[in-house]
Amino acid sequence: MRLPEEPDTPFQINIVPMIDVVFAILTFFIMSSLYLTRSEGLPVNLPSATTAKLQQSAPVTLTIDQNGQIALNRQAIELDQVTSQVENQLANSDNKLVIINADERVSHGQVVAVMDRVRQINGARLAIQTQR
Repeated sequence: MRLPEEPDTPFQINIVPMIDVVFAILTFFIMSSLYLTRSEGLPVNLPSATTAKLQQSAPVTLTIDQNGQIALNRQAIELDQVTSQVENQLANSDNKLVIINADERVSHGQVVAVMDRVRQINGARLAIQTQR
């Protein structure tokens, strides 16, 4: 008794599910890397420094964006309010460090004006944030 011959079908690898898995993994890594970046202030282009040292997180972060707008812990304030607002933030804190994030395109005078206001506060330590 002869069995009928089955027609030879070419062997095929279906790669569509594999592509779906690769895109899912790629999406996961992209999304997770976005959440890993830590930003303490508003988005500014920090100047580079080769001698930069890592500092512990400060309770007070002053940000000066490229337009010269000042923000205290992401809340917009005026230059005249810097001293009083920073004093209020530092009143209940043991860490008296104030970090200034200034965009590299901000005029030197604007940064010095903010630094001068912070220096008027007793016990406040001042640091300028840079990137390596």
